[in-house]
Amino acid sequence: MQKFTRKANVIGRVSGFTLIELLVVLAIISLLAGLVGPSVLKQLGGAKTKTARVQIKDLEQSLEMFKLDVGRFPETSEGLNALVENPGNADGWNGPYLKSGVPKDPWNHDYQYVNPGTRAEIDIFSLGQDAAVGGEGEDSDVGNW
Repeated sequence: MQKFTRKANVIGRVSGFTLIELLVVLAIISLLAGLVGPSVLKQLGGAKTKTARVQIKDLEQSLEMFKLDVGRFPETSEGLNALVENPGNADGWNGPYLKSGVPKDPWNHDYQYVNPGTRAEIDIFSLGQDAAVGGEGEDSDVGNW
């Protein structure tokens, strides 16, 4: 009979985690997320800035090809769209110079183009996450200067 009671106790017992164990695990996960999360987000932001720099270099190379064919850079009024569509007054235009159109910056804003530039022969830049001049971190301007 003793064996029967013992088996009944084992069968009736439900295995699982206690509330205290679950709270300890949640506390550990929260601490890890608090420590690791900010550094991961910082790296994500840096990646967007690097992506903007790469896209600006590609735009600059396409503008150089435009200049080789036409003999000049596009005017500010023609903008970067002159790399995709013939602006009409560009003799020798042999484009499109970009395969998939003019890209937007990583923050989904249009790239800015100025000819003649104030910092270089031509200025190609993104105003960053805040889409305003200046700023720090992700809000800082990224350009070909």
